Amino acid sequence: MAEPVIRCRSLYKIFGLGPADLRVDSDGVVAPAILEREGVVAAVNDVTLDVSPGEILIVMGLSGSGKSTLVRCLSRLIEPTSGSVEIEGADLLAMNDRELIDLRRSKMGMVFQNFALLPHRTALENIAFPLQMRGMKRRDYVERARDMIRLVGLEGRENNFPRELSGGQQQRVGIARSLAVEPDIWFLDEPFSALDPLIRKEMQDEFLRLQSLLNKTIVFITHDFDEALKLADRIAIMFNGSVEQIGRPEDIVLSPATEYVARFTSDVPRERVLRVGSVMEPPGDDENVADQAVNVSDRIEKVVEYVLGQRLPVPVVDDGGAVVGVMHQAHVLKILFPRSSPPETVNPD
Repeated sequence: MAEPVIRCRSLYKIFGLGPADLRVDSDGVVAPAILEREGVVAAVNDVTLDVSPGEILIVMGLSGSGKSTLVRCLSRLIEPTSGSVEIEGADLLAMNDRELIDLRRSKMGMVFQNFALLPHRTALENIAFPLQMRGMKRRDYVERARDMIRLVGLEGRENNFPRELSGGQQQRVGIARSLAVEPDIWFLDEPFSALDPLIRKEMQDEFLRLQSLLNKTIVFITHDFDEALKLADRIAIMFNGSVEQIGRPEDIVLSPATEYVARFTSDVPRERVLRVGSVMEPPGDDENVADQAVNVSDRIEKVVEYVLGQRLPVPVVDDGGAVVGVMHQAHVLKILFPRSSPPETVNPD
């Protein structure tokens, strides 16, 4: 298994605490009594997680849960109070200013909700700006910026100023500017939340298209579960600065680790989250099954109408066509509607 690109252990960001007041045990955990002091806020509270190469990790939580602070600690835009962060094995918190600047320029891309475009520069000039700051030759940075214009589908808009672009187009410029430096790691903090629903969906599709081409390691913040389900390899759910649970979307929905996670996911349409492999059962010996099979990686919403319309259990196959399980209609209904109770039996007497 590949080594994590990002590794953090017992990470804290505590506001209202001076260095002299900090006490940690041998595992790096801050004493609870310190966190309970008046005026102390643990915006990030003992977070441990890894992000694998090419993974999209979605960080979710309500306002004030600590998700934006966590991402800023992982990129060291703000200084953690305690703990460790490694980027490709290098100690992020031990880096001096020059090393940190070099890392951000060579490895990291960042996109935030505020597009932060320079109003007096065109789309092309905005995209080229970080390359210009690197000292790249004009011919080279203009060519690279034009490549990014094509990548995000803004041909014909390169000479427009931000005020002449729609919100979605401005966001594409921000994404292109971030990608221009060819980062291996991409931090995105609710980049689409200010967009209209239709434009937001288009940007999500564009994001997935870019990821299929570029295979970045991504930490993406959102409060929108639909967006998380569409984009995530794994989801981390935060509450009061702590990561309550981290895992695949289907694991979080089927096996919530805490009462908070259960409530957080209670209204999520399960058919949109779960894949066939999560609800299938082992095939029975000589069991009669339906003629048409479904794929183990299909989402339930894609196959539920067919499965529930069959009289016999439906076989499940892998990508090679081998049968790996079956879907029983009663079991699928129980998974999709776990709180439904069977109808009361009426005594005819």
